[in-house]
Amino acid sequence: MASRIEDYGFIGDMKGSALVSRHADIDWLCVPRFDSEACLAALLGRDEHGRWALRPTSRVLETRQRYRGDTLVLETELECDEGVVRIVDFMTPTSDRSDVVRIVEGVRGAVTLEMVLDVRFGYGASLPWIRSYDRQVTLVAGPDSMHLRASVPLTSTRTRVSSIFTIRAGEQASFVATWAASDCAAPPPLDAGRALQETERFWLEWAGRCTYRGKWRDAVVRSLLTLKALTYAPTGGIVAAPTTSLPEEIGGVRNWDYRFCWLRDATLTLDALMIGGYSDEARAWRDWIARTVLGDLSRLQIMYGLAGERRLTEFELDWLPGYEESRPVRVGNGAWNQFQLDVYGETLSCLYQARRAGLSALEEAWDIAHELLERIESIWQKPDEGIWEVRGGGLRHFTHSKVMAWVAIDRAIRLIEEFGVGGERGANDLAHLRALRERIHEDVCTRAWNEGIGAFAQSYGSDALDASVLIIPHCGFLPADDPRMLSTVRAIEKRLVRGGFVQRYSTELGLDGLPGDESPFLACSFWLADNYAFQGRIAEAEELFERLLAIQNHLGLLAEEYDPNAGRQIGNFPQAFSHLALIFTANAIETCRAKKTTRAQPAPQPAHP
Repeated sequence: MASRIEDYGFIGDMKGSALVSRHADIDWLCVPRFDSEACLAALLGRDEHGRWALRPTSRVLETRQRYRGDTLVLETELECDEGVVRIVDFMTPTSDRSDVVRIVEGVRGAVTLEMVLDVRFGYGASLPWIRSYDRQVTLVAGPDSMHLRASVPLTSTRTRVSSIFTIRAGEQASFVATWAASDCAAPPPLDAGRALQETERFWLEWAGRCTYRGKWRDAVVRSLLTLKALTYAPTGGIVAAPTTSLPEEIGGVRNWDYRFCWLRDATLTLDALMIGGYSDEARAWRDWIARTVLGDLSRLQIMYGLAGERRLTEFELDWLPGYEESRPVRVGNGAWNQFQLDVYGETLSCLYQARRAGLSALEEAWDIAHELLERIESIWQKPDEGIWEVRGGGLRHFTHSKVMAWVAIDRAIRLIEEFGVGGERGANDLAHLRALRERIHEDVCTRAWNEGIGAFAQSYGSDALDASVLIIPHCGFLPADDPRMLSTVRAIEKRLVRGGFVQRYSTELGLDGLPGDESPFLACSFWLADNYAFQGRIAEAEELFERLLAIQNHLGLLAEEYDPNAGRQIGNFPQAFSHLALIFTANAIETCRAKKTTRAQPAPQPAHP
């Protein structure tokens, strides 16, 4: 069976990725792309669906796992009756290849281990044809092949590759698995030791460029490293998570594929990268967005593929039992063609934030802005499916969507006023845009505010709460200390906080058209901490932030949600949105604390003559 979600480490090469358990099992591997068909899929099933294990043959007494400093080189120490071994796992971001490298180091004693590689291409469905050579085995099925080379003898059967070997203190053994298209020759052998040095140097140099120097530097740097590792290097697109169908409720049906790029994450991603000082990565993300949305902007989607692919057809893999029997297992995401107003605001906000952060002007900025403005003006009054991509709940006038429609107009105005985007044509549009911005603002304040619940409701005319309204101060729609926001925060504290963390909305109301429940959504908890900080409640913001840091796994990674009753992370993992929110909140608390301290300082007294 798969390990608990929080018991995995994450490695990647900025093209594909893998999850490694505390017991050194690789239970998930997607190469050469994040969205490729997994060739190790035991995460969503069992050994028979693909696993790469390295296990001592004697009793394991203790396991320890850590990243090697500020890198994505993962070390797992296994202490057993015979001694201690260290397994070093990584993927190589410095080449165009797709390699997974495993180095076994003897630390103490003489430990005998068994290596078992069960490759199953096509998400565990395809048993490969296995051919053996001298210390190399090739596994082929359809378009895929995997070439395993090792420094110890390998044995192959019809279904698997294995090896039993002994490592003494100071000795090493290496295994390199290289993916290649099946119609291509095997890539040349990789020097595992040199690859380790190059990989470690790459990540250390990248992390060393981080300009954030605040109190929570370790957590921020780990989040930035995770974000970098979730970047598809050939295009600059950033995936929401490297996994599919890790459930929002164990045994439930809320299981989605997150190996795509969401426009909703656009501004927060850019902000997080700039907080870390990573302007090149921010520019690559901005440019990916521009390339992806250009064309028919009237058909703007909420998500796209890694290279900007538009059709993300969803289907189910009925041969996989799912993580802890959570069915169905889905590939693709049917929400790609939903109608959601907020993506217009996110796109224009990202363009504005990029200029504000000092990135160079985008040649197509006005073309994008102008067409999006025409579109948003014609559709902002329509109901949509909302930020949470509800299925079966029906179209509604979601408050968050209307606020983001206001953001679209506001950021276009700022682009024109502050950066002269659109030239004379843009300047001529200002009066009309300002009037439209005010009209949307008035509409939201009038129709989204619910006096009965004392809060901005989930949607117009609703009595339901939704944590997405916590972004209202983030985007400048209203200040955090506006009486309506103060009241909204109190209502959310009272009705949406479970076990100290914030739910997206109340699932028991049946508003999303899905059976079952879900746990608190970590990004929403970070948003509540932001609101505390914006309101000057620094101690409460820090307390909540520290509570969130305390549920990171042993490697500093976060999933999408957290079940406070079971005390475990759930949902796709690691989740970019959670780590983006962590970076933003750390910076927000420190910025607001500094402002509060400055305001509290006594005014300087004039010097006596």
